[in-house]
Amino acid sequence: MNKSFILYSALILALGIVCLGALLKSGIVGFKDSERVVTVKGLSERTVKADNVLWPLQYKIIGNDLTMLYGDMEKNNQKIITFLKNNGIADSDISIALPVVVDLYADRYVNTNDVRSRYNITATVTVTSKNVDQVLKAMNNTSTLLKDGLAISSNEYGTSAISFTFEGLNAIKPEMIKEATQSAREAAEKFAEDSASRLGKIKMASQGQFTITDPDKNAPYVKQVRVVTTIQYYLKD
Repeated sequence: MNKSFILYSALILALGIVCLGALLKSGIVGFKDSERVVTVKGLSERTVKADNVLWPLQYKIIGNDLTMLYGDMEKNNQKIITFLKNNGIADSDISIALPVVVDLYADRYVNTNDVRSRYNITATVTVTSKNVDQVLKAMNNTSTLLKDGLAISSNEYGTSAISFTFEGLNAIKPEMIKEATQSAREAAEKFAEDSASRLGKIKMASQGQFTITDPDKNAPYVKQVRVVTTIQYYLKD
């Protein structure tokens, strides 16, 4: 075999090995760079006022004459409706629920000899309104009903059944997501600066669920809206 041919072949092989090594090195460096990431969270919070309220005005009456009790219930319902209208609540926001009637004589575990009042009726007039401020004013005046001989009770578990909700979330979602994303980027930039790196592109991002909570149990009409985003950035030298 020609010596020059052998030398030429060896030279080509050596160059190939050098090029392969360079490519492998470049690939390993690129792989390492692609794995240098930082994961940060961004927060956005808003304090908002409820824009919808459900207020059940519930009361109970007892007796033995069902016909008379129904008559009393209708009078009481009218008292409540008049009170609500006098306090600025619209007719369209007022509804009357079907009464719940308990006949103690029909209860197999009750000794009828011990029963003084056979019927126990729970009646409810409900206000469902977006005019939260007006409803709050009416709530402050419920003593008027007491003076009129009508006691509005809490629910059967002894707690308030009034419900305030915030339904305007869609209107503030875009701005809150923007704020949370910016908050996350600021945290990532600070980390990159402290680690003598530069911030690269986003590798992964996820948006958490929006949550609406009551920060103050004494003011359930005040809501706190919160969202957290999680973003992973590449880091560069």
